[in-house]
This record gives sequence, structure tokens and C-alpha cells, in this order.
Amino acid sequence: MNIYSVNDIAELIRDNPYVGRGIVLGKSADGKCAVAAYFIMGRSKNSRNRVFTKREGALFTEPYDPSLVEDPSLIIYAAVREHEGRLIVTNGDQTDTVYEGLGAGKSFAEALRAREFEPDAPNFTPRISGMITFGKEDFTYDMSILKSADAEGSACARYTFEYPALAGLGHFLHTYVTDGDPIPTFQGEPERVAIGNDIDAFTSALWEALNEDNKISLYVRYTSLADGTTCVRLINKNEK
Repeated sequence: MNIYSVNDIAELIRDNPYVGRGIVLGKSADGKCAVAAYFIMGRSKNSRNRVFTKREGALFTEPYDPSLVEDPSLIIYAAVREHEGRLIVTNGDQTDTVYEGLGAGKSFAEALRAREFEPDAPNFTPRISGMITFGKEDFTYDMSILKSADAEGSACARYTFEYPALAGLGHFLHTYVTDGDPIPTFQGEPERVAIGNDIDAFTSALWEALNEDNKISLYVRYTSLADGTTCVRLINKNEK
């Protein structure tokens, strides 16, 4: 068993009907870019009625058709925000919790101690979060998953992972193992995945591998370590 094997992310998710929401953080193969990706999926009409929108320097989930919104509490939020050399990516409104925590001098993990898994029994969907911290010449990144400690949702288990940036390597964290009732929560460490140099190839491979019925939106960002310029790709199944 090679514990350092690196997976093709498309192979990990292809033929899996429901991995839920997913975050990928890592470094391009040529070592020139920090890479972040975030996607959402949905089974209900309420969840599928969404798009990604860029505004105010952030990425938001918003209703595709506002008249069809049933409950906005867990599906409408800022998914990506920046704070003083840090890029925050999460699957819920804990994006704002991390952003505000950093402003108050807290670390990524300390900020997330104020939160726990989502109150959507019996699934108890985990909150997944990631943060890239840019340095003078390189970067590091953190990932977190907050999930129920038992089937009753009686307590929250907290896992935080800290990574150095290694060329061609990314880590993939998603909310669910696959579809189910209740939906089984992600288990173990973030999965090691390969990240290439071509943003279009990476975006296409990820989007095409996601289940056609359940995928909703995808955001991919490559940030140059040389000058901080960004290249972004955004796909919405529901186009406005």
C-alpha cells in the first residue's frame, strides 16, 4: 500500500452520485500557482435552485429563481472571501466566521471553534473549510471538517489539517461519502489529488466527472505566486 499515492480527482468522483460539496486546495505541477476549487451539488429543488455569483470581491451562492427559495439558511452564503493575504473557502456561512476571527487575531482553527456541523438531522452535514495563507514566495494551507460525533448529533468532532505546498499536489475534502439515507459523512483525511498547470483542463475534468443530475456549480482559481494575479473559471448549471 502506497500511502503517498496521488489520485486523479475525476476518477475519485466519477460514478459517485453524491459527494455533496467539495473543496480542493493545493499547488500546480509547475509550482507557479496556488490552486483552490469549490463545487456544490444538490438533491432537493431548494438546493438545486442556486448559482455562484462573484461580487464585492467574494464568491456567493445565490438563488437562481428567488421565487422558489424555501429555506435559505444553509444554502445561501459567501463561499470564498479574502482577508489580508489569506483565501478562505468553505461550504457555509462559516466563511464569515473565519473572516471575522482572523480580524480579531484568531487562527483558522480557533475561529472555527465557534461552529459545528449543520443542524439538518439525520444527515448532520459536516462543515468543511479551507484557507490558503500566502507568504513572500510560497504558501501553506489549512483544511477543517466539523462533523457529528455520533448518529444522534449529540457532540461535534473537530479535525484540522495543516499542509505545506508541494508542486502538483492538492487535498480534496468533501461532505459525503456517497448518496444514502441518511447521507454518510466524509471519513478520514482529505484525499491526495493531482493538480496540473492548465486551469481549463482541471476545471473541465472536475465538472465533467460530477454527477450530471446533482451537480450545480463549480469555481476554480489559480493564483500566481510570482505576482498575485488570478485566473478564475466559474460554471453554473443554471445560467442566468
